[in-house]
Amino acid sequence: MKKLYFITGSQDLYGEETLKQVATDSKEMVSFLDKEINKVEIVWKPTVRSSVEAEDVLIEASADKDCVGVITWMHTFSPAKMWIKGLQVLTKPLLHLHTQYNRALPYKSIDMDFMNLNQSAHGDREFGFICTRLGINREVVAGYYKNEGVLRRIQRFADVACAMNYSHNLKVAMFGNNMRDVAVTDGDRVESEIRFGWNVNYYGIGDFVALVDAVTDVEVEEKLKELLLKYEMATENLAAVKEQVKYIIAFEKFFAANDIGAFTDTFEDLHGLKQLPGLASQEMMSKGIGFGPEGDYKTSALMAVLCKMAEGRDGATAFLEDYTYDLTEGEELELASHMLEVSPVFAASKPEIQVHPLGIGGKADPARLVFDGIQGKGIAVSMIDMGTHFRLICADIELTKQPEEMPKLPVARVMWKILPDFAEGAERWIYAGGAHHAVVSTALTKEDIALFAKLTDTEVVFIG
Repeated sequence: MKKLYFITGSQDLYGEETLKQVATDSKEMVSFLDKEINKVEIVWKPTVRSSVEAEDVLIEASADKDCVGVITWMHTFSPAKMWIKGLQVLTKPLLHLHTQYNRALPYKSIDMDFMNLNQSAHGDREFGFICTRLGINREVVAGYYKNEGVLRRIQRFADVACAMNYSHNLKVAMFGNNMRDVAVTDGDRVESEIRFGWNVNYYGIGDFVALVDAVTDVEVEEKLKELLLKYEMATENLAAVKEQVKYIIAFEKFFAANDIGAFTDTFEDLHGLKQLPGLASQEMMSKGIGFGPEGDYKTSALMAVLCKMAEGRDGATAFLEDYTYDLTEGEELELASHMLEVSPVFAASKPEIQVHPLGIGGKADPARLVFDGIQGKGIAVSMIDMGTHFRLICADIELTKQPEEMPKLPVARVMWKILPDFAEGAERWIYAGGAHHAVVSTALTKEDIALFAKLTDTEVVFIG
C-alpha cells in the first residue's frame, strides 16, 4: 500500500516532557487520519528537532518508493532554517497541514505550558515562510484535522499524490506515430518524461500483429464469454467481433509484458490488421488503460493518470473527442463521439456490440460498442504543448440526454453542454489552445486538476 509520511516539527527548547507530549499527540492524530483517508497508509514519523533529523526523514521519504507524499505539521515552534536542507532534497509532493491537536482553547485553565506546547499558529507560519522562500509548490490545508472539509482536502491530496506517483512510472506505447500534419496532438516526449515521468515510445504495429496472429480459438471463446456478461451482442457478423476479441487479448498480453499503462494507435498505420481497433480500444479504456487516437500520446497518458486519481470515487473518466454541434440558439449541445473509441464507462445502459463500415483506414468493418451516454456534471481536461511548457485546459461541462434518437449513427453517443454557455465556453477553449481530444470525468473536479497542476508546476486555464 502507498504511504503518506506524517512529520511533526518541534525543537529541543521546550524540554523532554513537552516533546513526549508532542509525540503522543501526533501519534493520536495519525491514528485518526489513517482510518479516515483512503488509498494510502498515514505513517507516523518521529518528531523533527534539528536540521539533521529534518534532512534524514525527507531523504527517507524521497527514497521510499511506496511513499507518495509528505504531510508536515508544526506542533510547537520549529525554527525554519533547520528545514532548509531537507526541503531542498524532497522529491515527493508536500501537504502542509495547518492545524492543532486541540479543537478549542481551555479558556479557564490555559497557561504558558499550554501555550508553549500548542504553537501551530506560530510554528506553521515559520515553516510556511521557508517553503515560500524556497519556491516549493505545495498544498496548504488549514483547519481542525477532524473537520470534514479538512479531511476532504487531505483525501484529495492523497488521490493526486497517488496519481503523480503512477504518472512518474507510466509507460505509453505508440502504435504508429502522430497523425500526419496534425499539430495539437503532437508534443515533446522527452519533456513529458522530465515533467510528468511519462516514458513514451514507438512500437511497430508488426509487434502487435504477431501477438494477434498467435491468439488461439480457445482464448477467443473464453474472452467472448467474458464480454457477453457486460455487453449485448447485436450483430450477426461474429467473425468481425472475434477479430476485435483477438485484439483485446493481444493488447492485454502486450501491455502486461511491457508494463504499459496507456497507448495510442492511428488509422494511418494498420499494416497487418484487418480492422481498426474499436471494441478492443473501448474495452481497454474500461479497465483504466489510457487511450489517445491518431497518436495523441498526451491525452492517452493524461487519461491513465486521471483514472488513477479517480479510483474509489463514483463517476466515469475516459477519453472523448469534440465532434459536432447542435447550435439551436440557447440550447446549444455538443455531440462528443469518435469513429469508434468511446469508453463504455460513459454508457447509460448496457452497450451493444455492433459491426458497421468505417469510411477511413481502408480496412474491414470493425466491431464496436454502441450506446447512449450518461448524464451529470463533469469536467473536460485537455493538455497541449506550448513549445516552452505544457498547458492544461479544464472546462466545466454538463452531460445531457440526447434530444432525439440517432438511429443511423453507428457509434457511442455522449452529449454535453459547454459551461457557462456555448459562446463563452467554446471561445475561451479555443483562445486557450484546447485540443479536440480531452479526458472527461464526472468523478473529478476542477479542484483536483488545480492541485495536480500546482504540484507538477503545470500551467492551467479554467473555463466555467
